[in-house]
Amino acid sequence: MKRFILDASVTLAWFIDRPMAPYAALVKQRLLHGDRAVVPALWRLEVANGFVVAERRGILKPADTAEILQSFELVLAQCIENSEGSISMRHVIATARELRLTAYDAEYLDTARDQRLPLATLDRGLEEAAAQAGVSLFR
Repeated sequence: MKRFILDASVTLAWFIDRPMAPYAALVKQRLLHGDRAVVPALWRLEVANGFVVAERRGILKPADTAEILQSFELVLAQCIENSEGSISMRHVIATARELRLTAYDAEYLDTARDQRLPLATLDRGLEEAAAQAGVSLFR
C-alpha cells in the first residue's frame, strides 16, 4: 500500500473530464487496488466548487452531482484520508511566494513536503513547483 497527497485536479478529472486524463485513470486504479490518498482540508471545498462550476457550465446537472456524490462517499470512506497535520498560513504564503503558486496549490505542496509523501496532480504549474521543492510525483 502506498500513500500520497491527492490534488483536487485529479479528483475532478474522474467525474468531469471526458475523456478522462490517463494519469487520473491511473491514480483512480491505484486507489481501487489498495493505495491511500491523503488530502488537506481545502480539498473538499475545491472538489465541491468544481462540481458547482461544472453545473453552472452545463457539464453536470444537479442530479448528476447527487449521483456522483452518493458513489463517491464510498470511495472517500475506503481510500481517502484527511491530513493529520496543519500547515501554518505563514508557511503556505511563503511557499506560494517562493514558487509562484496559489495558496491552494502551496497547501498541497506543503502537505506533501510535511508528510514526505508524493503528490498526485494534473496541474502542470504545481508539478513544476514540486520538482523545484524536491517533492516527488505519484506514479
